Amino acid sequence: MNNQKVRHHNKQVLLALLYQLKEASKSTLARHCELSIPAVSKILDELVADGAISHSEQNLSLRGINGGSYRIASGKGAILCFNISPTSLESILVDNLITPLGEFCGQKIAPQTPDELLRLIEAHYYQHKRRHKGLAIRLALAVHGQVNPATGVSQTMPQAPWHAPVELKYLLEERLGCEVMVDNDCIMLALAQKWQGRESGGDFCVINVDYGIGSAFIINGQIYRGTLFGSGQIGHTIINPDGSACACGRYGCLETVASLFAIKKRARVFLKQQASADNPALAGVELDTAQLLALYHQGDTMIRALVDEGARAIGLSLYNFLNILNINRIWLYGRSCGFGETWLQTIVSQTGANPFDCSDAVNATQLRVGTLSRAQQVMGIGYLYVERALERRSDTSVPG
Repeated sequence: MNNQKVRHHNKQVLLALLYQLKEASKSTLARHCELSIPAVSKILDELVADGAISHSEQNLSLRGINGGSYRIASGKGAILCFNISPTSLESILVDNLITPLGEFCGQKIAPQTPDELLRLIEAHYYQHKRRHKGLAIRLALAVHGQVNPATGVSQTMPQAPWHAPVELKYLLEERLGCEVMVDNDCIMLALAQKWQGRESGGDFCVINVDYGIGSAFIINGQIYRGTLFGSGQIGHTIINPDGSACACGRYGCLETVASLFAIKKRARVFLKQQASADNPALAGVELDTAQLLALYHQGDTMIRALVDEGARAIGLSLYNFLNILNINRIWLYGRSCGFGETWLQTIVSQTGANPFDCSDAVNATQLRVGTLSRAQQVMGIGYLYVERALERRSDTSVPG
C-alpha cells in the first residue's frame, strides 16, 4: 500500500470508530486505532474539511488538554428500521448515527397477502411522518427468510401464507417515494453485533433461534452473503434424513426439530394425545411462546425433552459448522435463548468435542447468548446505510 492508500484506510477506520462510539475525543480515537495523536489529528482535520465529521469545542474529559470532541456530521434525514416476519412487525426510528429518535414498538400481525403486509409498513411510515413533520425518512427492512439485497426482493418468507417473491424495495419506493434497503433478519443481528456489541472485533457468527433458525457471518469485517444471497441457512442443514418434512421441501432439517415453530407444533400434538376426561382442556391448548417457556422452566417433562432434543441438534449442526469454517465466536439470539443456561450448555456440550478447537482461552470456541436489547437488534438493520456510506467513500476517495 502506498501512503495515499494507507491514509485513506486510516480515514475509514476513524469514521467507523465514530459510528460506533457516536462521539469521541482525539486521544480516545488514537487509542482505539493505535495511531499517534499527531497522525490522528491530521486525518481528523481532513475529515472535518471534507464535511464528513464535525468538531465540538466541548471536552469529554476533565483531564488533559482540551481538544474537544468529534462526531459524524449530522444528516437531515432519519432511518425507519423494521424487522418483519409473518407474525410480527417491529420498528424504531433512528438518525444517521443510528441513535434512537423515538420509542421501539412491536405488534403481532397476520397478513394474508403481500399487499396487506405492504399496507402495514406504509401505515407505520406515515405515523412517523406525521410525528416528525418535514423530516426525510428512509426505510431499512430486515425480513425473515431468503432475501436478495441487491434487488430488495423477499424471495421466500417461511410460514407466510404466500409463496411467490415480493418486490419490497420497488413497491415501497413507488408507494412512499423514499429510499428503501432490504436484507435478511440475521444480517440485521450481525450488523447490530458488529457495530454495537462490546466484543465485536474479528470474525464471528450470529445465530437466530426463534420462529425459524438462521445465521449470518462477519468475515474480515464484512458480511458474507454468498453469490445467491443464501449463506447462513443453518436451519436447513439435515439432522435426520428420515425426519419430518420441512417448508424447504426436504426432510429432517434442523428447523423441524429445534425451531420454536417446530417445538410448539410437536408439543401441541403431545398435549392433544394426553387429553383425557380428567383434563379435556389440554386438547384445545394453543401454547404460545410464553407458555412454552413457562412450562419448560416449571420442569414439564415432555417440554424439557423436546427442547433438549432441539438443543442437541443445534449443537451437532454447530459442531459441523465449526469444523468447516473455523469461526469460533458465536452469538445466539432469538426467543429460544429464554430457555436459559441449561439449554445453552446442552448446545455447548455438543461442540466441546471438536478436535480442531484451540486449547487456549483466547482463541477457543466461545458460544454465548447475545446481550443486545431487542431495540438495539432492530436498529442493526439501519447500519446498511452506514456500511454503504463507508463503501462509497472508499470507492470515490482512492483513485483506481
